[in-house]
Amino acid sequence: MEITVNHQNHQLKETCSVEQMLVILLSGDAKGIAVAINQTIITKSNWSNHLLKDGDQVMLIKATQGG
Repeated sequence: MEITVNHQNHQLKETCSVEQMLVILLSGDAKGIAVAINQTIITKSNWSNHLLKDGDQVMLIKATQGG
């Protein structure tokens, strides 16, 4: 299965949840991350339930401090 994350293609062996994808791609460090799939925000409470599909466009946004 192929998905696009922040404009880069990634191959996943099988269907997985947003939560599982974050563990694979970020080594489990998902603090301060917002996730949008196909331009729809996925709330953190739904990460374990939302299954990715082949061709999904994923945008990961990391909160930063500054001013």
